[in-house]
Amino acid sequence: MKTLKTLSLIFASILVVGLTSCSNDDDNTVEPVNEEEVITTLIVTMTSAGNPDITLTSDDPDGDGPNPPVITVSGPFVAGATYQGSVRVENRTEDPAENVTEEVEEEDDEHQFFFNATAGLQLTTTYGNFDGDGNPLGTQIETAAGTASAGSWTVTLRHVPKKPNDGTLADAGGETDIQVIFPVTIQ
Repeated sequence: MKTLKTLSLIFASILVVGLTSCSNDDDNTVEPVNEEEVITTLIVTMTSAGNPDITLTSDDPDGDGPNPPVITVSGPFVAGATYQGSVRVENRTEDPAENVTEEVEEEDDEHQFFFNATAGLQLTTTYGNFDGDGNPLGTQIETAAGTASAGSWTVTLRHVPKKPNDGTLADAGGETDIQVIFPVTIQ
């Protein structure tokens, strides 16, 4: 009986050593942590041949602090004009300000800008750049101004959206890094 107990202990020990030596836990590689970006400022710059440039800016120096962002639009869109645009995001809590757009473009498969005009605002936006898989990114855009109208144009940066998606925030999911609602006029 004592021999049977001893053999059982030896078998159990061999089994434990064998199972643990086959484990992939030996890989001590630490997964990088992708920290959420701090974004205080969003700037959309629009240019159109023969028309004044338009700059749309949201600046929130205290980030999630109590003060609301300061939102400015330099002027109206011209009816019938097409604009080439670029979207830039910054962290101005750093000195000098950190250009977060570079990180967004480097991690293009994990980010996407969305552009939504309220009903009645004749402003259509199309993507000008894409991630490595051919899905929209949106740091470069083209915007067509239709007939005279006014409303809101919302710019949203989503982190880790579903790609591809149907172009809506509801389908894309993910987390919102920044969302700004600009009052827009087309004249």
